[in-house]
Amino acid sequence: MDYELSAHARGVIEERQIQAAWIERALATPARIDPRENDPTAESRFIRIPEFGDRVLRVIVNKQVAPCRVVSVYFDRTMKGKL
Repeated sequence: MDYELSAHARGVIEERQIQAAWIERALATPARIDPRENDPTAESRFIRIPEFGDRVLRVIVNKQVAPCRVVSVYFDRTMKGKL
């Protein structure tokens, strides 16, 4: 899947040791997609990462540009047990 990373996303991916394969899975086959209330150009895509303790990865993307731009990535504690 084609995507690009914002400078912020590049930094947090390295800092949080998030694998590119996990991001690509979230982009290609998200378990859930939520619109961003404060930004109509963006959406959150969620995926459970079994190999990382079943934690839920949230990938925030700007869907208005091509290819989509990953704005931020983090493990979302509020989604634990919801996917």
